[in-house]
Amino acid sequence: MTVMKQNETLRLTRLAVLVALATGIHALEAALPLPMPVPGVRLGLANIVTLLTLSLFGTGSGLAVAVLRVILGSLLVGGFLGFGFWVSLGGGTVSCLVMALIMGPARRGVISLFSVSVLGAVTHNLTQLFTAGLVVNSFSLIKGYFPFSVLLALPTGLLTGAAVIYLEGITRRVYRESGSTGEG
Repeated sequence: MTVMKQNETLRLTRLAVLVALATGIHALEAALPLPMPVPGVRLGLANIVTLLTLSLFGTGSGLAVAVLRVILGSLLVGGFLGFGFWVSLGGGTVSCLVMALIMGPARRGVISLFSVSVLGAVTHNLTQLFTAGLVVNSFSLIKGYFPFSVLLALPTGLLTGAAVIYLEGITRRVYRESGSTGEG
């Protein structure tokens, strides 16, 4: 096997592990809902894996992890193509794309991963709110929950950012020590 094929295989293996991890976290969060002031709100811990993937492997891989974790997670918990599926898919996809857009300045040190994460959390929550409003055909829902969605995104975005900053350093070190980055 050529070095190029080995690196691609290693990269795909690492992405598969990240998809599995994100899916497991997604399913666990669905099984253990926290008492929150807004119905359906979760900590969004699976977004840690999405942002980590964006940082390590780029936009395409981050988007693949975000979409696959929603599909696989909803299949595991029995909500495939239901209301929660569409809300989660919308939030995960749009927030991943927004975070990908601002990863450039983050890589240059202009902004931190905290900023990327908080913006991603706000985008995720607002997209979920907008998607829910579309599905139930009630835009008063958006007006009523808008402030809560933004306020709840701040601590979860900071938590996600802190986790990614910590995990990114560890992951890059492990990748270096294994002899190949596998980054794409």
